[in-house]
Amino acid sequence: MPTVLVIEDEPGMAAYLKTELQFEDYSVLLAYDGLEGLQVYEDNAQVDVILLDWMLPKMDGLGVLRRIRQTDDVPIIMMTARDYVSDKVAGLDYGADDYITKPFKMEELLARIRVVLRRGHERATYQVNDIQLDTKAHSAVKNGTFIQLSQREYTLLLTLIKNVNQVVSRDELLDQVWGTDYTGGTNILDVYIRHLREKIDDDDSDVIQTVRGIGYTMRTAGNDN
Repeated sequence: MPTVLVIEDEPGMAAYLKTELQFEDYSVLLAYDGLEGLQVYEDNAQVDVILLDWMLPKMDGLGVLRRIRQTDDVPIIMMTARDYVSDKVAGLDYGADDYITKPFKMEELLARIRVVLRRGHERATYQVNDIQLDTKAHSAVKNGTFIQLSQREYTLLLTLIKNVNQVVSRDELLDQVWGTDYTGGTNILDVYIRHLREKIDDDDSDVIQTVRGIGYTMRTAGNDN
């Protein structure tokens, strides 16, 4: 049963979508503002499609889209009451899979959901040495063994792997993993790096290396530059 995350601030519309989608045998998760939508997404790895309203409180739909696209290619259909070409262009440029204007017929939305599910996305995998990340499955594997990671740990590892053999600054890691609006202490990064090392490093390897005064890097075997 595919899972649809509906991020919609109008309770009546959210309830309507939930009822109709459940009738079509979808499992439905609801969120009523942008920040809650991100939290529900982070807490549920098996989200197959996101229906994302453009105008949301706390964080708008475009902001939510940009945050999710940093780590995931889950299909996202934008919903909006504004039929502006500029909105469509912006949403598609930032990685939306489709765009539907309110009011819409439920049959049309269901057809669009079927299309993005059928089309799917090429599974994106990243590998450094014996560690492999699968962004579609939200999984991390080392030597064939599944690594249990929290969402933050997963996003941190993915950011480092995407920049393999490059130094990623502390500020960039904080922005990518905790968001540009994060106002807490920077020591949280060191805590998560330590947790990550405990889960992925062998006794004779140091996959994640500290670059003093700058940040962190992941090195491929034999690359010590």
